Amino acid sequence: MSKDYYKILGVDKSANKDEIKKAFRKLAHEHHPDKKTGNEEKFKEINEAFQILGDDTKRAQYDQYGSDFEQQGGFGGGMNWNDFMNSARGQGGGFGGAGFDGIDLGDIFGDIFGGGGRRSSRQAKGSDIQVSVELEFREAIFGIEKEIRLTKNNACDVCSGSGAEPGSGTETCSECRGQGQVKRVQQTILGAMQTVVTCQRCQGAGQIPKKVCKHCNGKGITRTESKYKVKIPAGIADGEMIRLTGKGESAGVGSVAGDLYVRVHVRSEKGYEREGFDIFTNIVISYPQAVLGDKVEIETLEGKKKLVIPEGTTSGQKFKLKALGVPKLQRSGRGDQYVTVIIDVPKKVSRKAKKLLEELSSEL
Repeated sequence: MSKDYYKILGVDKSANKDEIKKAFRKLAHEHHPDKKTGNEEKFKEINEAFQILGDDTKRAQYDQYGSDFEQQGGFGGGMNWNDFMNSARGQGGGFGGAGFDGIDLGDIFGDIFGGGGRRSSRQAKGSDIQVSVELEFREAIFGIEKEIRLTKNNACDVCSGSGAEPGSGTETCSECRGQGQVKRVQQTILGAMQTVVTCQRCQGAGQIPKKVCKHCNGKGITRTESKYKVKIPAGIADGEMIRLTGKGESAGVGSVAGDLYVRVHVRSEKGYEREGFDIFTNIVISYPQAVLGDKVEIETLEGKKKLVIPEGTTSGQKFKLKALGVPKLQRSGRGDQYVTVIIDVPKKVSRKAKKLLEELSSEL
């Protein structure tokens, strides 16, 4: 019975090569036998479909005759799992002998095997660093500039990170012959696979110093103290981080520095609670103020403000002061301040006060 290879890969008959390749990669990740969700039979079926649809000639034959054409030798000897696996282990990751001319095994299976099959010319990158900074409650609310000091690996200030003695020049790296990359054989579940990696001797630069820098011994890095001024944006919350690109550790010659992450810790302030961009405070009033109403003075982040207490206010009632909260990061406007009223009920009252309260109670 003819197999529907398009259905197996989950693509339309009009799908182009990139779409077929993308569908195969996704399904290979899901069903690879080395994974918990793996299914060897399904994986074989997926590969069989890709061998046909990934080749223009075989795809044209399949579209015309269907998969039954394979039984007549139309696909050049058929799909054999062992042939596929043997070809996958070939030099350079190519699939020439299995009908995959021009398709890079590393590009397809690189993510499954930890990225080992991909060619890469990226520069080495130094480590990221995380430091902490303490902020007062209002510093986080309104923003501030802080100075950060730390000791780390920095580019050598004598050779500017090149590793070469100033004025000595460079020469072609003998390890990679100026290519900045070398070939490496990596063992995977498919067997030995050849990959291309950044040359460790020149760190991908293709050049090495003729005379190494005496200050850093040709490493291009020295351990020194760095100082950075960090602008803390208004409204930042406790635990949030700020990234300073390229201010982390340097990895040496030919590398780029990592990033510096500044984690913010905000101290609390008595009388204020923050939730998101809103501020919550309390105010204590007397029973007569609650019954009769009053205008009271309250504390806000902007200083003292007047709050009108209407007649008949109950304990626990909240009042909103619009736009007196926290500035909203990356957005305009501010949160609000919510004031909760607490009525002070005295534990002991004088005889006169008690009599007045009884008279008042009878009137209510």
